[in-house]
Amino acid sequence: MPDNNYLDKLNEEQRAAVVHEGSPLLILAGAGSGKTRVITTKIAYLIKEKNIDPWSILSVTFTKKAANEMRERAVALDERAADAKIQTFHSFGAWFLRKYAEHAGLEPSFTVYDDDDVATLIKKAEPSLSTKEIRLAAHQISLAKDYCLTPEDDLSMIGSEFDLNDIYSKYQKRLRATGNADFGDLIMLPVQILEAYSDIADYIHNRFKVIMVDEYQDSNIAQYRLLQCLSGVKQGSSTYVCVVGDDDQSIYKFRGAEVENILTFPDKFPGTEIIKLERNYRSTASILHAADLVVKKNHHGSLEKTLIADREGGGKPVLAFLPDQNAEATFVADLVMKSLAGGAKYSDWAVLYRTNAQSLGFEKEFLHRKIPYVVVGSLKFYEREEIKDALAYISFFANHKDEISFRRIINKPTRGIGDKTQDKLMESAVTLNAEGAPVYSDLLENIRTHKDSLSKKAGEGADGFIKLFDTLANCFDENKPLSDFIERVIHDSSLDEYHRAGDEIEGTTRVQNLQELVNTAVPYKCTMEGLLQFLDAINLDRTLDAENQAVGDNAVTLITLHNTKGLEYNKVIITGLEEGVFPRMEKTGAELEEERRLFYVGITRARDELYITSTSKRCLYGRWDFMRPSPFIKEAAEAFTVIGQAPFGFGSGMGRSSVSDGYGAEVDAVAQKWKKGLHVYHDDYGDGAVVAAYSNSGEYVIEVQFATGQRKKFLPKYQAKSLEIIKD
Repeated sequence: MPDNNYLDKLNEEQRAAVVHEGSPLLILAGAGSGKTRVITTKIAYLIKEKNIDPWSILSVTFTKKAANEMRERAVALDERAADAKIQTFHSFGAWFLRKYAEHAGLEPSFTVYDDDDVATLIKKAEPSLSTKEIRLAAHQISLAKDYCLTPEDDLSMIGSEFDLNDIYSKYQKRLRATGNADFGDLIMLPVQILEAYSDIADYIHNRFKVIMVDEYQDSNIAQYRLLQCLSGVKQGSSTYVCVVGDDDQSIYKFRGAEVENILTFPDKFPGTEIIKLERNYRSTASILHAADLVVKKNHHGSLEKTLIADREGGGKPVLAFLPDQNAEATFVADLVMKSLAGGAKYSDWAVLYRTNAQSLGFEKEFLHRKIPYVVVGSLKFYEREEIKDALAYISFFANHKDEISFRRIINKPTRGIGDKTQDKLMESAVTLNAEGAPVYSDLLENIRTHKDSLSKKAGEGADGFIKLFDTLANCFDENKPLSDFIERVIHDSSLDEYHRAGDEIEGTTRVQNLQELVNTAVPYKCTMEGLLQFLDAINLDRTLDAENQAVGDNAVTLITLHNTKGLEYNKVIITGLEEGVFPRMEKTGAELEEERRLFYVGITRARDELYITSTSKRCLYGRWDFMRPSPFIKEAAEAFTVIGQAPFGFGSGMGRSSVSDGYGAEVDAVAQKWKKGLHVYHDDYGDGAVVAAYSNSGEYVIEVQFATGQRKKFLPKYQAKSLEIIKD
């Protein structure tokens, strides 16, 4: 039955947002403040109390899941809400274009081209492009459409390495000739039609008297332009516009989202009233205190709000300083296991990280501890395409009769050796034994024998394949870690370059995943024995994974910070809070502020308990490296109970009740002598200056930038004799 007491369930600010009318409205909805309840209640209120025809209500959001939830909750309040148009931006665009197909140069029965279709069409439009260039051009054309840019516009802001205007123009002509559209068209073409045809714009303004947009901070330029056109704000239309969002949760710049859309909404829609939803119903007060300290460090045009906890108290969040990433995985697993004794469930826990590659350490630890887990938003580590590719190269090196690995790698990256050629090579490699059973010969030697019978292109590809494995056969060195060999396999096979192209275009982290595979090989010797031990360990992990498949709903969640948006968990652990990991090393200015907002999003996922981890050492690029704590955790340090051995100087000004440095007078003396800015000389590297000084795992570390351009780390306690302090 419809709910007749729906307004009584709202707090004062929520109610004000629901009953607001007249001027444009920006609902600034903080994390956990009940924004979906406000949107759905407002739809029902307009129908029930204001007699707005549901047919004239348009509400758009970004995901099908969110749209379905919005529709279900609105219908539960008033069944007539089923007639409102509650859709994603793209599904609305498709509806609009089917209605006005001829104005867009489309067939009314048009289909929407996916990424593969777009790539195929670009290849036909510009046959000279390589596969990598085609994928890059497809991405850049999509980006141009997100900015509502045509082939005739200046596309320099996209920074293409080729004549994008020409390729985009040829692609568009091909696309229009088919009578179909791509995803970018679903937003850009309605904008063009509404701007070009006043009669259609007038009809839309009369049709939709109420327009609501959810998650407005995630909108791109084309979506902002569409909202302007639909609302008729420039024409003085009486359409009521309400957008809901949170500038502090704008974390999708890499997908084209523009935080400026929400920051400048009051300027673009004159007379806008802002209602802030600041009461948080999810997290404890102590967790929100940490979130508030973090986000208030951003200075770029924030609309400013402060979350107020509906749930008072709660234990202080915990900041754990740990020796390395192995200790981090153990710490996380221990937390989970200890909580079970107190009645918690596996599903209470979520482990958050900045990049997908970081999941491997937790996956391995959980498998060996028999902790059920699910990886959200991506495949488990060993199921990822790039990892399977690398392991296939390594497995084939170890066993030249491995058909599965051979077929996976012989034409990846492309060598002109297709399926039919592979079948012929396999046939020539098979003989029958005395019992009539097939026996494979050495597949590498077989391709060496038969390469002259292949086509010119395939023969050249076979030559390169053979040379690769001949070279690798001479790369073992028992004095080096196996990671050196694995890194060479990935580089010499061009797998890194092949998957790097995918990273650039699709925003994935495949190269980082490959690097994490390299990191796991550090403990093994660079010998055939070490290689086989490495493969055995991976196969054991895969076997354990297969045994733990049936976990049901009760499992720990492993998830990237970006994928947590809109989710919540009882107990959250945010891992890898180190410079270069989170935030990423290359982030500065506005990008650094988005990284900080990402941390804020992670913190506000936690209902009851929050843990943050930071390690002193982490294996990066096949080597153990000293890490510095993320600047984010120092910004919010007062909100945390600190455990473990904090880095030197971390507790300054905080009071010893919060953190104990744990260093003696000896370390203090070293720190006093070797300070940042010191001019030094080294026999091997020459003149230099100390550009950083900090402590890790109880050891005081300095970083020296030399005049040669080299940057080196030293432990002055042990290496002072190699450095001479120059008195300026």
